[in-house]
Amino acid sequence: MGRTSPYPFRMATTDSTLRSRVDAGRSFSFEFFPPRDDAGEAVLWEAVRRLEPLEPSFVSVTYGAGGSTRDRTTRITAAIASETTLTPVAHLTCVAASRAELRRIVGGYAAAGVRTVLAIRGDPPGGPGTPWTPHPEGLDHAVDLVRLVRQLGTFEVGVAAFPDVHPESPDVDHDARILARKAEAGATFAITQFIFDSDGYFRLVDRLAALGCDLPVIPGIMPVTNMRQIARFPQLSGKPLPPKVLARLEAAADDPSVLRRAGVEIATELSAALLQGGAPGLHFYTLNRSTATLEVFADLGVAARRG
Repeated sequence: MGRTSPYPFRMATTDSTLRSRVDAGRSFSFEFFPPRDDAGEAVLWEAVRRLEPLEPSFVSVTYGAGGSTRDRTTRITAAIASETTLTPVAHLTCVAASRAELRRIVGGYAAAGVRTVLAIRGDPPGGPGTPWTPHPEGLDHAVDLVRLVRQLGTFEVGVAAFPDVHPESPDVDHDARILARKAEAGATFAITQFIFDSDGYFRLVDRLAALGCDLPVIPGIMPVTNMRQIARFPQLSGKPLPPKVLARLEAAADDPSVLRRAGVEIATELSAALLQGGAPGLHFYTLNRSTATLEVFADLGVAARRG
């Protein structure tokens, strides 16, 4: 691709362990969604164990919709810290939580040895597309959550970024300004929602650099492996798949194995373009399944390059 990075992925400080890893080389990380029951949790742990040998920079477990599964998520995150060699990043949202409860959750993470938090506002309690209503004793914006976490101790704080424009935002310039405000509040890295083309990512990075902000923004990757995912993406991300990507997947729809391979190839090609263009790493949304992510790693030759 030959694109020159529009801002230096160099640390302004050296007091951030995870951000220092980004600075030292490529950051590769994995995200899991919260299981609803014990059977789902067993599947998640199988994926964790299969991905652990790749030595990712970190892993994270999200909350369920509307802040549901919070207790299971916090327990699993603590277990990853104590029972694996992985570095967990704890999710924390403003949804349906008072300031006191947020402090309690952060304290629990600290007690479990978790020192990095991903601070996001979260979807409205009524689901995507409904009006945002903060908890009466809670916080209204992610930037407020960043400040709260930073006040509670020596935590590293990550935040969300939206290359395809946040559903409640007027344009990418507004999103860049909000991201810069999060950095000013103490955020040290950002992770994007999953994306399917590099243009929006680099557009956001360029806008951020123009504001004088060098916050590392790690793009999110989700390999498509079945048609059900395609139908859900507009609901999950607020944006339809790019026409070229959709056409390529639909052409393979009659053969599940061909479709799955096409999804892995698309993710691999996108990942390569992002890294070549200066992205500081990749964040994989695994859907608690490790095989597709492992295939993308193999196709990229990531392990060989990191060694």
